Amino acid sequence: MSTTSFNKKSILVQKENNNGEENTTVKPNTDAPVIRKPKIVSTGARKKEIPEGLWTKCPRCSSMIYDSDLDENLKVCPKCDYHFPIGARERIHSLVETCTFEEIDADMTSVDILGFTGVATYKSKLESNQKKTGLKDAVVCGIGNIGNFKVALGVMDFSFLGGSMGSVVGEKLTRLVEIATDRGLPVIIISTSGGARMYEGMFSLMQMVKTSGALAYHAKQRLPYISVLTNPTYAGVMASYASLGDLIIAEPEAMIGFAGPRVIKDTTQAELPPGFQTAEFLVEHGLIDAIVRRPDMKEQVMLYLDFLTNGQKQLASIG
Repeated sequence: MSTTSFNKKSILVQKENNNGEENTTVKPNTDAPVIRKPKIVSTGARKKEIPEGLWTKCPRCSSMIYDSDLDENLKVCPKCDYHFPIGARERIHSLVETCTFEEIDADMTSVDILGFTGVATYKSKLESNQKKTGLKDAVVCGIGNIGNFKVALGVMDFSFLGGSMGSVVGEKLTRLVEIATDRGLPVIIISTSGGARMYEGMFSLMQMVKTSGALAYHAKQRLPYISVLTNPTYAGVMASYASLGDLIIAEPEAMIGFAGPRVIKDTTQAELPPGFQTAEFLVEHGLIDAIVRRPDMKEQVMLYLDFLTNGQKQLASIG
C-alpha cells in the first residue's frame, strides 16, 4: 500500500473475523517517508515570439512567406500562386511607369444625400473608411504611362466599403472616360466590387447608366477599352462598365457574377456546376477573354494595347 494515501489521522477499518467480532483500529505507519511533489521553479525564460510585419501565412497552402518576398511578387504566393487582395495604389504602382501617373478628381467625396441611419450612419462609415484606407472613395482615377502607351486608368479598391459603386465612383469613372475620349486615349478600368452602394439608394443605380453611356461615346471614337476583373467583381459593377470592355481579362480564380452563388442556388433550387462564377469557369464559357496572372499583367496589357491601337490606326486610315 502506498504511503502517500495516509494522512495523520487514524483510519478505522472494520473487519469481521470468523466469529463476527470487530477488529481494533488500524493506524498508519508514521515511520514511512512522505513523498511530496517537487516545486516547479520558473526559470524566467519566455517563449520566443515572431515579430509582426515579417511573415504572412498563405490562406491556401499555409506557407509562411516573407513579406518582402510577397511584395516583390506583387502579393502573389510563390508556392501556390494564390493572389492576395491588394489596394488601388499598389495596383497602379505595379502597372504605370514611375512618376507618370497624374490623379484626377482626387478630392471628390460622397455626400449622405439620403440621411442614411442604422447601426452606424453613412457619414460615419465614410469617415472611418477614409481614415482606414487613406482614400476619399472606392476608386482612384488618373492618366499615366504603361510602357510607351498613355492611358486613362481607373482602379477600384475593395477595402473601401467593399468597393461599392456610389455617386463618386460613377462620376469619377465617367469623367475619366470623357477625358480619354477627348484626348484619344485607351481606357483601362480594374474592377473589384460588391455592387452598388445601398447607402445611396437609387443614386448609386444611376451610375450604371452614366458610366455605360460614357463608354458608348468612347467606343464610337474607335478607342480601346480594356476591362480587368479581380476578386470579387459582382452586381451593379459587373452589370455595367465591367462587362463592356473590348477585351475583358481577369486574375486567376477571381469570383465574377451578377448575384452570388448562394443567392442563385436558393432562387433556382438547382445544383451549380463546379467552379461556378470563377474566372476559369467564365473563360471556358466565353464571358471573358483571358486569365492573366498579376505578375504578368503589365506585359500582357502592353501587348493588348499594341494590338488594339494598331487596329485603331488601321481603321482610322481606312475611314
